Amino acid sequence: MALATTVSSSPYLYLRNNRPISRQTIRCSSSAPSSISSKFDLKTYWMTLREEINQKLDDAIQIQYPQQIYEAMRYSVLAKGAKRAPPVMCVTACELFGGNRLAAFPTACALEMVHAASLIHDDLPCMDDDPSRRGQPSNHTVFGIDMAILAGDALFPLGFRHIVSHTPSDLVPEPCLLRVITEIARAVGSTGMAAGQFLDLEGGPNSVEFVQEKKYGEMGECSAVCGGLLAGADDDEIQRLRRYGRSVGVLYQVVDDILEERMEKGVEKDEKKKSHGKSYVSVYGVEKAIEVAEDLRVKAKRELDGFEKYGERVTPLYSFIDYAADRGFNFSDQV
Repeated sequence: MALATTVSSSPYLYLRNNRPISRQTIRCSSSAPSSISSKFDLKTYWMTLREEINQKLDDAIQIQYPQQIYEAMRYSVLAKGAKRAPPVMCVTACELFGGNRLAAFPTACALEMVHAASLIHDDLPCMDDDPSRRGQPSNHTVFGIDMAILAGDALFPLGFRHIVSHTPSDLVPEPCLLRVITEIARAVGSTGMAAGQFLDLEGGPNSVEFVQEKKYGEMGECSAVCGGLLAGADDDEIQRLRRYGRSVGVLYQVVDDILEERMEKGVEKDEKKKSHGKSYVSVYGVEKAIEVAEDLRVKAKRELDGFEKYGERVTPLYSFIDYAADRGFNFSDQV
């Protein structure tokens, strides 16, 4: 599973009939009040949170014995090309309901550990066989397949332990923590991301929707839901976050696939890469993928309409949708 790392430097996405449309003007739904949106700077907000999360991750995974496993873990978790989308979404969802971000940071870090572990395993030769990730060689190409498997295996439980040991008990009651841990376990397990990876490898073309929702939607869904759980959101709000996060996660990947297809147009692709990965682009073509992306943006924004009572606190969540679709900025150290 991945919230993928491809970023286009072009100021345009060709979303309809191959006509260039400025990133700044594409809007399938504009539910967020323009007066609020105009004052909110997503890049500054995201980059500030990203730096805090990077420091906390660095502190959380210190080198110890056996050294090589920890080096492999740190290599993937602390990759400079990581955007930290799952932890940022978790913190933002927590703050939407008035939660303290200090309550969310341990879970946010755990989500990044789990995310990195899933990417390490996805990149293995027996899975997606990707030689690079986040602008650097994949973990197994640097540390070997055996060490990459161990690094991924170690990151999953480290995430759970980090939640339990670092979440302030005065900010988050124990029952909420149990629900958070259960949610993450569900997302990465045999009915979640693992199921998506299985069908990506073994399923037919008709499984593309399931693959996309499980490989890419689960992490977005889990990140948004965990933030809401930490802040005490009610059941209806959690369900809205669930649908919102899933839509954003899949939207991000669909747009990545569209951008990649356009960048590679006319360039002969490696046959092995062609046979790996089920996407809307590879199965149905770019035009269908564009329709799917537009539908996902509308669905995600529709879910946020139910949070209007929270005022400006919902604005970052709206902005994540537009970023996933339009890629309105680049991360300065993204390779």
